[in-house]
Parts: sequence; structure tokens; C-alpha cells
Amino acid sequence: MTGLRRADLSFPFRISGTSRQARTEDYPVHVDQLLRQLLLTDPGERVALPEFGCGLRRLVFAPQSEALEATVRLQVTQAVQRWLSDQVRLTDVAVRSGAGADPESGLTEGELLVSVSYVLLDTLGARRLDVKVA
Repeated sequence: MTGLRRADLSFPFRISGTSRQARTEDYPVHVDQLLRQLLLTDPGERVALPEFGCGLRRLVFAPQSEALEATVRLQVTQAVQRWLSDQVRLTDVAVRSGAGADPESGLTEGELLVSVSYVLLDTLGARRLDVKVA
């Protein structure tokens, strides 16, 4: 997109206090919101779209190990490719767990930090979203 500012509805949907119309967000913020929604929604949670979601919250109680981190990377990659492939091109998924983490890491036992790096297809801008799952 050249010279045009794209704005999309914000998520969660809300009304702007100043204009009293549906609140909008810039495109990169909107895509971050979509991605966060995808990662934190469990499949089956949405009645009209039962396969939507990634299910990360269910994995928080799994034993934290390299196998868990690989599972999270796979689930995130598959969900993003299925549901947001028309918005983003995934470049990396990094996972850190709180197991044995030092206090400076900001993670505690039972927490996961999922970092999703991607490129916006409309603007070709590189972005990263960090989601802490507890």
C-alpha cells in the first residue's frame, strides 16, 4: 500500500468515546490483535467456528520440556498458516518456558512466552508479537 492509511475495526470491538463510532486501529495493530486472538482461543471455544484457535492455554499445565516447546511451535505455525495466511507470512516462532527460569527472565514456573515473528503481506513490514501464557 502506498500513501494510503489502512484502518480496521479494533478487537475486541468497542465504541470510540470521541466519535461514538466503531473504534478502528491501524493495520499493524489490527493484525497483532487478530494474532493474539488466534493464539489465546481454544479450539471449540467459538460455537460458530469450532476449529478456530491454537489452544496454548491448555499446554500451560503440560510438563515443561523441549517437547512442549516443539509442540507449541508446531501448533502456532499450523494455526497461523490456516487462519491468517492471507494477512501474514510467518518467519519464526520462538518459545520459552518458565521451567528453571531465572527471576530476571520475567517468567515463573508454569508460564510460556511465545514470540511470533512475521511479515505483513499488505505492507511487507516485519513485526513481532510476544504473548505470555499463564
